[in-house]
This record gives sequence, C-alpha cells and structure tokens, in this order.
Amino acid sequence: MSVASLFGLAPLADIKIQLADTEKRKTFDTTIQRGHPHEKLPLYFDREAVRGKVMIIVGPGKRLEHHGIRVECVGSIVIANDSSQSKEFVCLSQELAAPGEIRQNTVFEFEFRNVEKQYECYYGINVQLRYFVRTIVSKRMGNMIKEADMLVRSYQEPKQDMHLIKMEVGIEDCLHIEFEYNKSKYHMKDVIVGKIFFLLVRIKIKHMELCIVRRETTGSGQNTHNESETIAKFEIMDGAPVRGEYIRIHLEPGGLNVKRLNIRSHSF
Repeated sequence: MSVASLFGLAPLADIKIQLADTEKRKTFDTTIQRGHPHEKLPLYFDREAVRGKVMIIVGPGKRLEHHGIRVECVGSIVIANDSSQSKEFVCLSQELAAPGEIRQNTVFEFEFRNVEKQYECYYGINVQLRYFVRTIVSKRMGNMIKEADMLVRSYQEPKQDMHLIKMEVGIEDCLHIEFEYNKSKYHMKDVIVGKIFFLLVRIKIKHMELCIVRRETTGSGQNTHNESETIAKFEIMDGAPVRGEYIRIHLEPGGLNVKRLNIRSHSF
C-alpha cells in the first residue's frame, strides 16, 4: 500500500486511452523525451481518422465526481527555450460525458474523422512536434489529464536536386582541401557520393573523419537558436596525405535518425 493511499490521497480513478487498430498498424520505437525509455508509437498519415476508447477505471467502493469528460485530438509544437512560440495547431474536441459521477469502470468510444496532419512528428533537443489524444476529466480540485501519442509520417517522392556542391577550406599556405559532393540534398535512402582533394599539404595530418550532423534551428532574427548534434562519425583517412591525392566518399545514411543531412569534415 502506498503512502498516498494511507492518507487518502490516492486518485479516485485511473484513465486509459486505447487507440483502435494498433495491432494492424506499423509501430516505431520513439524517444519522446530525452533520457526516457523508448515508446512504441502507432503510425498515422494525413487525413486518416483517429478513433479508439477511453476507459475510466474507478477503485472499489469509490466514486468519481466530475464536471464533464472530453477527449481531444491535438497537434502541438513545443519550443523549450521560447514558450511564446509554442502552440497547438490542431485541437479537435468531443464531449464524452456531461457533469455527474462515475461509480464503476466506464468505457467511452471516440472518433475524429479526416484529421489534418500536415506536419511530421519531430522530437529534437529544444523543440517537439507531437500528435496525441488527450482525455480531460474536469474536477473542482484540479483536472485529471491523460495523453496517448501517435507517430505521423508523410511519405512523398523526393525532389530531384542535381546541384553539385564544391567548397574549399584550409589554412593559408599550409593546407588547402576541396570537397565535392554530387548533390546538395539527400533522401535517407540515397547514397552520398563525393571526393576530397588535397591541393596543398604542408602540415601533418593524423586522420580525418566524416560526420553526420543534425542541426536544429528555432526562432528567427535575433532570437534564432541553433543546436547541433553529431549522429554518426566515420573515419575516412588514417595517415598523412600528399598533394594531389584524393579520397572517394561513398556513404549510405539509411537507418540514421536524422531529417536533413549536413556534411562536416574534420582534419587533425
């Protein structure tokens, strides 16, 4: 028995949300909050109906007095470092019960048809874009709230972009390196193909790494905030190159948890 139960502070009821057809849907292991365990979320698409059941489980000999029960289908953007930019861009609501009391376990069914889901889910460092079902039991001494997340993806044909990337970096009169990649944008099932040319080498290079970096940008203007996270590193050279040498890049990013690819190379 918990301490809350001994002092009569245990909740009078529990809320459970069961989304329909979850056994038929694809599920993905997703970390909604960093540092928390993965959750299996069912996959939904734009304009797809969201339906299921809300179960109010009342303890033996107890009764739940409420001022109404409603269920909501919500799409929200939460920005940790700027709450003024956080918002719920979708919020559909259905009343499940008028004010009254519940003395026994009760099940309510709900259905939201043709739900607009124009954005994909994203769980980043400072920003989250979530879709979830929220049940609210209104009470005089504070509401009871329960949420159940779902994963939204948008599968579209990737846009063809054959724009070649070339850039030269280095240290004056010491090191000149030219990077060349065959495209400026990559689908996660693409293969990154490129070359690294050593035009001038007058310093000792121990090794070189190719990094996949996820960059998250929130806000705008003076309030822009950037966060970068290295998703993967690949050692592409071990030893000292000489002038005229080049390295071929052939990288398959499939399976990495990134939305956009930005290539960054380090020399040591």
